[in-house]
Amino acid sequence: MSTSGGRPKELGAFLRTRRAELTPQQVGLPSDSTPRRVTGLRRAEVARLASISTDYYTRIEQGRMPASTHVLEALARALRLSPDQRAYLLGLAGRPPAEPPARATAEVTEHNRRLLAQLATGPALVVTRTMDVLAWNPTAAALLTDFGRHPVGDRNYVWLLFNDPVLRSRYRDWADGARACVAHLRMHTAHRPDDPRLHRLLARMTDHVDFQRWWQAREVAVLTSGNKRFRHPLVGDLTLDWDTLTSATAPDQHIVVWTAEPGSVSEHRLHALAARSAAAAPPGAATGQVAEPVTGPRTEQVTGPVTGTSTGTSTGPVTDTRRGAPEPT
Repeated sequence: MSTSGGRPKELGAFLRTRRAELTPQQVGLPSDSTPRRVTGLRRAEVARLASISTDYYTRIEQGRMPASTHVLEALARALRLSPDQRAYLLGLAGRPPAEPPARATAEVTEHNRRLLAQLATGPALVVTRTMDVLAWNPTAAALLTDFGRHPVGDRNYVWLLFNDPVLRSRYRDWADGARACVAHLRMHTAHRPDDPRLHRLLARMTDHVDFQRWWQAREVAVLTSGNKRFRHPLVGDLTLDWDTLTSATAPDQHIVVWTAEPGSVSEHRLHALAARSAAAAPPGAATGQVAEPVTGPRTEQVTGPVTGTSTGTSTGPVTDTRRGAPEPT
């Protein structure tokens, strides 16, 4: 599953996957009685729709010839790509604007930590592009899982969604949520194919059949907002909207906030959950553990009054820890 050095190969695989999902009727081509050896559109049909030669398209799909932006745009139209899929295609070809380089260590900013602490009832997390969980408020821990009980190196939302039975059980539609997270990760590979954190996570997910199947499907998405249904053992079912905010001071960090429709049963239950978690937590409490560095064994402790657990039973100030990452297994 390595993405480094294989962008033309991945671009071709992505094109093959997308054309396999379409039929001639869906793209306005006449159907014929000739037996098809493959599912979906033939290469010649894609080339025809994109107004290029079959040989040229074949070379692009086989990774033997680069494609211009004009041709890539034509292929995106021919294959009926969504905006996210189009961006992914262009990213694989090295066409999108360059993003700022990722930080060697992902440390939550004080501004983002303060924002989490001041959210009264809304569950909120600070995550990276690869979904490492850097910080959370008490209501997020109460709704989702006690992130503080997991080793720092395991605090990745995708990893926990597949491996933490508590978080998995809270999703009423687990497969939909997990598949969307995989699509988000796949999108990230177009922009930063050599991201060490991504490679480390992928190496740890090789034994998960569902993850592998969805990864190979090459679905892509930018997760900015949506709706999730949760089942909580203390307050019951909740339907919450979520939004992602990007920090202007740290573009690699995103704040994910869940809210409920005003006046709804879910809002009432969310307030009850927030009250439970706030009852024992100090005012303005928020928890954050710095994600592990991608290289170098280092341990650094920064103390501060930040607390919060999934049950809301805090015991006082906790310690932020930054330490060397374990080798993938």
